[in-house]
Amino acid sequence: MSTPNEPASSEHPLVVGVRLRPAGQVYDFDPGPLILHRDDRVLVETERGPTLGTVVLPPTRRPTNRHLQRVVKKADARDLAREDKNLQQERELRATALDTLRARRFPAKLVKVETAFDGSRVTVFIAADDRLELRDLVRDLGQAFGTRVEVKQIGARDEAKVAGGVGVCGRELCCSSWLREFQAVSVKMVKAQGLSLNPAKLAGQCGRLKCCLRYEYETYVELKRGLPAIGATVESVKGNGKVVAQSILKQTVAIQLEGDGGRVEATLEDLVARRHDA
Repeated sequence: MSTPNEPASSEHPLVVGVRLRPAGQVYDFDPGPLILHRDDRVLVETERGPTLGTVVLPPTRRPTNRHLQRVVKKADARDLAREDKNLQQERELRATALDTLRARRFPAKLVKVETAFDGSRVTVFIAADDRLELRDLVRDLGQAFGTRVEVKQIGARDEAKVAGGVGVCGRELCCSSWLREFQAVSVKMVKAQGLSLNPAKLAGQCGRLKCCLRYEYETYVELKRGLPAIGATVESVKGNGKVVAQSILKQTVAIQLEGDGGRVEATLEDLVARRHDA
C-alpha cells in the first residue's frame, strides 16, 4: 500500500529477480515486455557480459533506486546447448589448469574453472592459506587457455560454496544450495546450545564452524532467558538448593538440594523463588 510520499504501485517499474549461479545472490533486472515465471532460464546482460540465469522472483512492480540491466530474452535450445558446451570446456580447462599449477609448484588448490557464457573469459578459483601474488599465474594460464583469464583466490567457506558437496546431515551443503551470504558463527553459539566442544563434530566441510550452528541459536538464547542460571540458589516445591544444570529444550533445571538432599529435576512451575545468583 502506497504512503502519501510514495508513488502508486502502478508507477513502480517492473522488476524480476534472477539468480546467476546456484545459491548465489539474486539480482534485479528489467524484464521488458517478456512474460517470465519462476524457474525460467533467461539470458541477461551484466557488467561482465551476457550470462544465463534463473528467474527466482517473477516480475513485480516495486521501487528501485538504480538503473536496471535488461533481460535479453528467454533462453532457447541454442543457449542451453552453449551452456552444456561451456561445462564440457570447463572440465578440459580444469585439467590444463591443474597441470599449470603443478608445473609452477604453485602453493594453492584448484577449486573451480568457470567459463563466461560467451567464451570471452575464464575465471579460475584457487584456495590457499596465505595471500598469493597471482600475476605470473594469470599470464601462464592465459597462454595455456588462449583466452582472457581471471584468477580469484577465495577463503575456506567460499571454497566449500564453489566446490559443493554433501554434509554429515546427508543433504547438499547449505552454502552451495541456498545460503546466499555467510554470517559469523562463534563458539559462543556452541556453548549456548549446550553442545560438546568437539572440533570434529562442529567443523563443516570448509574446516570452519558449521553454518547451521547459528540457525537455532536465537531460539536457545530466548529459551535460556527464562531459566535460572547455573549456580543460582532457588526455592522449589521439591526442595531448596542450587542450580547445577539446565535442560534448555525441556525447560527444566537440576537442583542440588541443601544438606544431603540429593539432586532433583524441577520445571519452571516447580520453582517458588530464586533467592540470589551465585
